[in-house]
Amino acid sequence: MVADHARNQINSRGIMSTIMIVAIAIGILIAGLVAGYFIGRSGSAGGLQQRRLEQQIDELRSEYTRYQAQVNEHFVESAHMLRRFNDAYRDINRHMARGASRLCHDEDWTDEFALESNAQARLGRSADDPEPPRDYAPKADPEEKGTLAEDYGLDNEPEDTEQTPPRQ
Repeated sequence: MVADHARNQINSRGIMSTIMIVAIAIGILIAGLVAGYFIGRSGSAGGLQQRRLEQQIDELRSEYTRYQAQVNEHFVESAHMLRRFNDAYRDINRHMARGASRLCHDEDWTDEFALESNAQARLGRSADDPEPPRDYAPKADPEEKGTLAEDYGLDNEPEDTEQTPPRQ
């Protein structure tokens, strides 16, 4: 009996120590899970903020791309409008020149127009090319009037020339 009692004590101590080892292991496992949960949450808060910042960066990039497209579209449309404006101006200028040549019978004007056309042809320019003002030409005397002055090239003495009456 003593032997049986000793065996029971050893078995109960072995069972107790096994239960203790299992209980300690379960306690450590639970403590590890709790610690892992809290560490994971603190790390995911930074990840969440990083995802929000990346989303904001993506939104700003798409907004910037839209803005660039709008600016590009604006300038393309402006270029088309300016081209149409220049074409309309050229058409009006041609119309006025044709009308003036048909309706005005002033020989001085037609001679001047012919000389201007010949000069432009010699220079290789078309009638549509704009010509810069010529008032920048050097003058012999600073008091001398420039070529854009209203009375440039006119003599101060009145001439006795007959003016032709306008045709009716």
